[in-house]
Amino acid sequence: MMEGKVIIFSAPSGAGKTTIAKEILNSFPNINFSISATSREMRKDEKNGVDYYFLTIDDFKKKIANDEFLEWQEVYEGSLYGTLKSEVQRIWDEGKHVMFDVDTLGGINIKNIYKEKALSIFIQPPSVKELEERLKNRSTETDESLKKRMERADFELSFANQFDKIITNHNLQKAIEETKKIISEFISG
Repeated sequence: MMEGKVIIFSAPSGAGKTTIAKEILNSFPNINFSISATSREMRKDEKNGVDYYFLTIDDFKKKIANDEFLEWQEVYEGSLYGTLKSEVQRIWDEGKHVMFDVDTLGGINIKNIYKEKALSIFIQPPSVKELEERLKNRSTETDESLKKRMERADFELSFANQFDKIITNHNLQKAIEETKKIISEFISG
Protein backbone atom coordinates (compact mmCIF):
# COMPACT_ATOMS: atom_id res chain seq x y z
CA MET A 1 0.00 0.00 0.00
CA MET A 2 1.43 3.36 -1.08
CA GLU A 3 1.81 5.97 1.59
CA GLY A 4 1.43 9.12 -0.42
CA LYS A 5 2.75 12.61 -0.04
CA VAL A 6 1.07 15.50 1.71
CA ILE A 7 0.31 18.93 0.21
CA ILE A 8 -0.70 21.66 2.66
CA PHE A 9 -2.44 24.92 1.75
CA SER A 10 -2.78 27.70 4.31
CA ALA A 11 -3.78 31.32 3.94
CA PRO A 12 -5.82 34.04 5.55
CA SER A 13 -9.50 33.85 4.69
CA GLY A 14 -10.06 35.59 1.34
CA ALA A 15 -6.54 35.06 -0.07
CA GLY A 16 -7.80 32.62 -2.71
CA LYS A 17 -6.50 29.33 -1.31
CA THR A 18 -9.77 27.41 -1.70
CA THR A 19 -10.11 28.47 -5.35
CA ILE A 20 -6.49 27.49 -6.05
CA ALA A 21 -6.90 24.20 -4.16
CA LYS A 22 -9.97 23.30 -6.26
CA GLU A 23 -7.99 23.92 -9.46
CA ILE A 24 -5.22 21.65 -8.19
CA LEU A 25 -7.73 18.88 -7.48
CA ASN A 26 -9.15 19.26 -11.01
CA SER A 27 -5.65 19.05 -12.51
CA PHE A 28 -4.21 16.19 -10.45
CA PRO A 29 -6.43 13.07 -10.28
CA ASN A 30 -3.88 11.42 -7.95
CA ILE A 31 -4.52 14.02 -5.21
CA ASN A 32 -7.54 13.85 -2.89
CA PHE A 33 -8.79 16.53 -0.57
CA SER A 34 -8.68 15.88 3.16
CA ILE A 35 -12.01 16.92 4.61
CA SER A 36 -11.53 18.77 7.89
CA ALA A 37 -13.75 18.46 10.92
CA THR A 38 -15.30 21.54 12.54
CA SER A 39 -17.60 22.42 15.38
CA ARG A 40 -18.95 25.53 13.64
CA GLU A 41 -22.47 25.67 12.21
CA MET A 42 -23.01 24.39 8.67
CA ARG A 43 -23.70 27.15 6.14
CA LYS A 44 -26.69 26.77 3.83
CA ASP A 45 -24.62 25.73 0.79
CA GLU A 46 -22.45 23.20 2.64
CA LYS A 47 -22.78 19.42 2.98
CA ASN A 48 -21.57 17.23 5.83
CA GLY A 49 -18.80 14.88 4.66
CA VAL A 50 -18.16 17.02 1.57
CA ASP A 51 -17.20 20.49 2.82
CA TYR A 52 -16.45 19.47 6.42
CA TYR A 53 -17.32 16.81 8.93
CA PHE A 54 -19.64 18.87 11.11
CA LEU A 55 -19.37 17.78 14.74
CA THR A 56 -20.91 19.08 17.93
CA ILE A 57 -18.42 20.65 20.34
CA ASP A 58 -18.92 17.63 22.64
CA ASP A 59 -18.21 15.13 19.83
CA PHE A 60 -15.17 17.16 18.75
CA LYS A 61 -13.81 17.17 22.32
CA LYS A 62 -14.38 13.39 22.63
CA LYS A 63 -12.31 12.85 19.48
CA ILE A 64 -9.56 15.08 20.94
CA ALA A 65 -9.58 13.01 24.14
CA ASN A 66 -9.38 9.79 22.07
CA ASP A 67 -6.35 11.15 20.12
CA GLU A 68 -8.24 10.88 16.80
CA PHE A 69 -6.89 14.17 15.40
CA LEU A 70 -3.65 14.68 13.52
CA GLU A 71 -3.98 18.34 14.49
CA TRP A 72 -6.69 20.66 15.73
CA GLN A 73 -7.08 24.32 16.65
CA GLU A 74 -9.66 26.65 18.11
CA VAL A 75 -9.45 29.02 15.14
CA TYR A 76 -12.16 31.37 16.37
CA GLU A 77 -13.64 31.33 19.86
CA GLY A 78 -15.96 28.34 20.07
CA SER A 79 -15.06 27.16 16.54
CA LEU A 80 -12.83 24.10 16.56
CA TYR A 81 -11.22 22.81 13.36
CA GLY A 82 -9.08 19.72 12.91
CA THR A 83 -7.83 16.89 10.73
CA LEU A 84 -8.89 13.37 11.59
CA LYS A 85 -6.14 10.74 11.33
CA SER A 86 -8.69 8.40 9.74
CA GLU A 87 -9.17 10.88 6.87
CA VAL A 88 -5.48 10.77 5.89
CA GLN A 89 -5.46 6.97 6.05
CA ARG A 90 -8.64 6.78 3.93
CA ILE A 91 -6.95 8.73 1.12
CA TRP A 92 -3.66 6.84 1.32
CA ASP A 93 -5.62 3.57 1.23
CA GLU A 94 -6.96 4.76 -2.15
CA GLY A 95 -3.34 5.12 -3.36
CA LYS A 96 -3.49 8.90 -3.58
CA HIS A 97 -1.71 11.93 -2.17
CA VAL A 98 -3.46 14.03 0.49
CA MET A 99 -4.18 17.73 0.14
CA PHE A 100 -5.02 19.89 3.16
CA ASP A 101 -6.70 23.29 3.27
CA VAL A 102 -5.99 24.32 6.88
CA ASP A 103 -5.26 27.32 9.07
CA THR A 104 -1.60 28.35 9.40
CA LEU A 105 -0.89 26.68 12.74
CA GLY A 106 -2.52 23.47 11.52
CA GLY A 107 -0.40 23.65 8.38
CA ILE A 108 2.80 24.10 10.37
CA ASN A 109 1.83 21.20 12.67
CA ILE A 110 1.11 18.87 9.72
CA LYS A 111 4.42 19.84 8.06
CA ASN A 112 6.26 19.05 11.31
CA ILE A 113 4.63 15.60 11.44
CA TYR A 114 5.28 14.57 7.80
CA LYS A 115 8.50 16.57 7.24
CA GLU A 116 9.99 15.85 3.77
CA LYS A 117 6.86 13.93 2.69
CA ALA A 118 4.95 17.22 2.97
CA LEU A 119 4.94 20.38 0.87
CA SER A 120 3.53 23.41 2.66
CA ILE A 121 2.23 26.29 0.53
CA PHE A 122 1.13 29.65 1.91
CA ILE A 123 -1.18 31.71 -0.30
CA GLN A 124 -0.99 35.39 0.54
CA PRO A 125 -2.94 38.35 -0.76
CA PRO A 126 -1.12 41.20 -2.51
CA SER A 127 -1.87 43.38 0.55
CA VAL A 128 -3.96 43.45 3.71
CA LYS A 129 -6.12 46.18 2.13
CA GLU A 130 -6.80 43.96 -0.90
CA LEU A 131 -7.68 41.09 1.42
CA GLU A 132 -10.21 43.25 3.25
CA GLU A 133 -11.79 44.28 -0.09
CA ARG A 134 -12.08 40.63 -1.17
CA LEU A 135 -13.79 39.71 2.09
CA LYS A 136 -16.21 42.64 1.78
CA ASN A 137 -17.01 41.67 -1.82
CA ARG A 138 -17.89 38.09 -0.80
CA SER A 139 -20.89 39.51 1.10
CA THR A 140 -20.64 36.71 3.68
CA GLU A 141 -19.25 38.82 6.52
CA THR A 142 -20.88 41.00 9.14
CA ASP A 143 -18.89 44.00 10.39
CA GLU A 144 -17.96 41.97 13.46
CA SER A 145 -16.91 38.84 11.56
CA LEU A 146 -14.92 40.97 9.09
CA LYS A 147 -13.06 42.59 11.99
CA LYS A 148 -12.28 39.13 13.46
CA ARG A 149 -11.10 37.80 10.09
CA MET A 150 -8.81 40.80 9.57
CA GLU A 151 -7.30 40.40 13.04
CA ARG A 152 -6.83 36.70 12.31
CA ALA A 153 -5.26 37.54 8.92
CA ASP A 154 -2.55 39.68 10.55
CA PHE A 155 -1.76 36.77 12.88
CA GLU A 156 -1.69 34.19 10.04
CA LEU A 157 0.45 36.36 7.75
CA SER A 158 3.11 36.43 10.46
CA PHE A 159 3.70 32.68 9.90
CA ALA A 160 4.13 32.77 6.10
CA ASN A 161 7.92 32.38 6.27
CA GLN A 162 7.52 28.99 8.01
CA PHE A 163 6.05 27.46 4.83
CA ASP A 164 8.04 25.79 2.05
CA LYS A 165 6.58 28.06 -0.64
CA ILE A 166 4.80 31.41 -0.55
CA ILE A 167 2.58 32.31 -3.49
CA THR A 168 1.28 35.87 -3.69
CA ASN A 169 -2.13 35.88 -5.35
CA HIS A 170 -1.96 39.11 -7.40
CA ASN A 171 -3.45 37.36 -10.42
CA LEU A 172 -5.47 34.20 -9.80
CA GLN A 173 -4.54 32.42 -13.05
CA LYS A 174 -0.81 33.07 -12.54
CA ALA A 175 -1.05 31.89 -8.92
CA ILE A 176 -2.77 28.69 -10.09
CA GLU A 177 -0.11 28.00 -12.73
CA GLU A 178 2.73 28.66 -10.27
CA THR A 179 1.10 26.32 -7.75
CA LYS A 180 0.58 23.56 -10.35
CA LYS A 181 4.27 23.71 -11.31
CA ILE A 182 5.44 23.50 -7.69
CA ILE A 183 3.13 20.57 -6.90
CA SER A 184 4.00 18.69 -10.08
CA GLU A 185 7.71 18.90 -9.21
CA PHE A 186 7.04 17.80 -5.63
CA ILE A 187 4.93 14.72 -6.37
CA SER A 188 7.18 13.52 -9.20
CA GLY A 189 10.37 14.04 -7.15
